[in-house]
Amino acid sequence: MATAIYLEHYLDSIENLPCELQRNFTLMRDLDNRTEEKRGEIDKLAEEYVSNVKNLASEQRVEHLQKIKNAFSKCKEFSDDKVQLAMQTYEMVDKHIRRLDADLARFENELKEKLEYESSEGRVVKSNRSLRDKRGSRGRGRKGSEEDSPKKKKIKNSSELSDALLPMQPSDVLDMPVDPNEPTYCLCHQVSYGEMIGCDNPDCPIEWFHFACVDLTTKPKGKWFCPRCNQDKKKK
Repeated sequence: MATAIYLEHYLDSIENLPCELQRNFTLMRDLDNRTEEKRGEIDKLAEEYVSNVKNLASEQRVEHLQKIKNAFSKCKEFSDDKVQLAMQTYEMVDKHIRRLDADLARFENELKEKLEYESSEGRVVKSNRSLRDKRGSRGRGRKGSEEDSPKKKKIKNSSELSDALLPMQPSDVLDMPVDPNEPTYCLCHQVSYGEMIGCDNPDCPIEWFHFACVDLTTKPKGKWFCPRCNQDKKKK
């Protein structure tokens, strides 16, 4: 649900982006065409000057050179306008990328707070249940059932925590295009986000993995090997 809300707000913010980009690209293409026309005009003026320089008076030479200079100035003006437009276009896209990064960070923090709250609630319920069981068994010597054993409860709570984590992952949002220069990791081939764990195999081709992609909710104790490296070890 939270993922859908963040995604909906982000899509609303970039609704007009394609039209703005198309407008800027059209203006840059127009500036390119005008620059090419001016370059052709400069070449033509230069050829005329070289061909007729011997027959031109000094004033005519100065006038002809001034035309070439003005054409160069105009060409430079078009080029500067194109550079400014390109910078505006880059900043326009970069602004939306920064907003997406901020939304992802905010979503991740909210998700962590929710999981911590649910985990604390689970501990309170477990404590109250243990207290009731202890009172109920006092004087009767009732042996605890296998279902109430700490080991089973630990597994159950871990499963519930995993179920709460998996439906709402920042990876739902990361299906959008990202910076092609940003490195990717994990089995999902996505960029770095959230909590990640490194494979202890020094020759692991991937190295880093998102917790959710390898079914982890907390950092395991001791050495940890990714599913691919575990399969390679079994084959050996």
